[in-house]
Amino acid sequence: MIVHLLWHIAHHNEAGENGATVHLDGETVHIDEQDGDDVKLLGVYSTAGKAEKRMRLARLLPGFADEPDCFVLDAYTLDEDEWPDGHTRS
Repeated sequence: MIVHLLWHIAHHNEAGENGATVHLDGETVHIDEQDGDDVKLLGVYSTAGKAEKRMRLARLLPGFADEPDCFVLDAYTLDEDEWPDGHTRS
């Protein structure tokens, strides 16, 4: 079973030139929690369509409306390990 996680990133980073906040890396939402970005999980949905509906509604709400392009929708297979071999810091 595939589930769809919907995230919103409130950017507070200083990753850009002259300490400017970076919202996007090309077409990908920039995420750097160590530099102050606030990542919120809005929900886990059974279909991408339900997650997209929630995203459209969230874009009208305080906080989320300030950064309407900073949502991330990821699909995951239920009961499947995502980091089976651990991780290293880069």
